[in-house]
Amino acid sequence: MLRIGIIGVSGYTGVELARILSGHAEVEITVATSRQYEGKPLADVYPSLRGCLDIVCDNPAGEEFAERADFFFTAVPHKTAMDIVPSLLAAGKKVVDLSADYRLGDVAVYEQWYQPHSSSELLAEAVYGLPELYRNAIRQCRLAANPGCYPTSVILGLAPLLREKLIDPDTLIIDSKSGTSGAGRSASVATLYCEVADGFRPYKVGGIHRHIPEMEQELSKLAGRGITVSFTPHLLPVSRGILSTMYAGLAADIDLDAVHRLYRRTYDAEHFVRLCPKGCLPATQHVRGSNFCDIGLALDRRTGRIIVVSAIDNIVKGAAGQAVQNMNLMNGFPETTGLTGAPFFP
Repeated sequence: MLRIGIIGVSGYTGVELARILSGHAEVEITVATSRQYEGKPLADVYPSLRGCLDIVCDNPAGEEFAERADFFFTAVPHKTAMDIVPSLLAAGKKVVDLSADYRLGDVAVYEQWYQPHSSSELLAEAVYGLPELYRNAIRQCRLAANPGCYPTSVILGLAPLLREKLIDPDTLIIDSKSGTSGAGRSASVATLYCEVADGFRPYKVGGIHRHIPEMEQELSKLAGRGITVSFTPHLLPVSRGILSTMYAGLAADIDLDAVHRLYRRTYDAEHFVRLCPKGCLPATQHVRGSNFCDIGLALDRRTGRIIVVSAIDNIVKGAAGQAVQNMNLMNGFPETTGLTGAPFFP
């Protein structure tokens, strides 16, 4: 059994990792850290885990927890991760980092959007952990940078069109909506029930959301040229889910049947990407609790635009599920191990 350490188990991403890994046939969670809940059973913090896990939250020194597991997930905020990951790698461990600290290959871009980077020497080594794009590199790496939730939905939605140069990247507009779990578990007035329920609002409007450089980095690679995106996120009054709607002008005369054929060729062998039938579009309730990304397509002939809609669960395919997918690849397990459950419905 592979011994697993979850650094930062008490947030929504950390507990989702614990939930998924509790049913994984090849692993055992041996370390689960939380400063806030040190000494407390994780099932007392999250009663949903009663009878599934008996791990106690711990807060050991770095050297100690490195000895107690073989593989680590760092489910901590940016800046915190870069202080932990180097010592884990130095101890010979493999890591999936769920923060933003190793997603951007250019340290100057990272520091423009976040803060000074204390282990920028690892940026060239870290592999962007989107298996549908970088599966072979992930298999060989010791540090996978788990993608952000919004970028996962956007990159998977646009990859086939950009690779085939079927859209004009300069016309690209991305409109995304997320459930409130994307804001984390820390108390905030903005995510109180009375602030969110029965409402719907944008936030971080005007090109200031920190997932923008991550999207631009990966979309530019796919297009073979620099891309600047117009991205607006919104907060939905639901707990889970992301729905991203992407609009772009067509760069070629192509019909919807041909676009569907392209997406089928791209994703038919991908277990976790599901193309909706022509005339159907994704919905967050159809991927809830799963590692699936559902994609739907439409053409607007009047404006000459293609519309791509993608839906994911932001804390599964957008975080913990994709992290486990990466762990499976990094350790030679079947990629779908622990992740084959159908979505929750209703």
